[in-house]
Amino acid sequence: MKSFFFITLLLILVSSTCISNKKPFDFQVEESHEITCTDSSCFGKYIGKEFVNGSDIAHQFSNKMSKAVGDKLKELYTTGKYSKVDLANIHMSTKGMGTGTVTYELNIPFVRVSNKCEARTSFDHSGGWNHAPAIKTRKERLLKVVLSGDSLDISPLKTTPEGLQEFWIQWRNYEIQADCLKNENYEPKN
Repeated sequence: MKSFFFITLLLILVSSTCISNKKPFDFQVEESHEITCTDSSCFGKYIGKEFVNGSDIAHQFSNKMSKAVGDKLKELYTTGKYSKVDLANIHMSTKGMGTGTVTYELNIPFVRVSNKCEARTSFDHSGGWNHAPAIKTRKERLLKVVLSGDSLDISPLKTTPEGLQEFWIQWRNYEIQADCLKNENYEPKN
């Protein structure tokens, strides 16, 4: 009887400790991301789960980075610092993939161009983990928002050893750069 009482008391203490504190074997990591943009690049890092209920959570960081880069390109354009993404030198890393927690880092550099019609003011991506990106579908959707007669600038396929595959895409925004259509001295180089 004494041992039964002792075991019951021990179970109550262990249970209350586990409820009031984090469990010692609880490897849950809070998701976090940060993006910093300068006039020469955008750098970002995501730390958190890879997938939640089959949904590709880590890859959604590419969406956040695309928005930040597009916003920065527009800002550079409006301040006369005409730029575009240096597609060939985009760097991606996805350390920890397969462990449940991944650190996904992106560095997207910019290059200055000589005039506003050479600049790019919109940015997007097409990709995913361990499957070929649906680039054809993305191109069809994006061709509706480029300047008339323009094409999309698309990076070579970028991959990480852990299986992330991305195409990065930039273009001249039809609303912001509409006057480039009227510029007789500019011919698209696409």
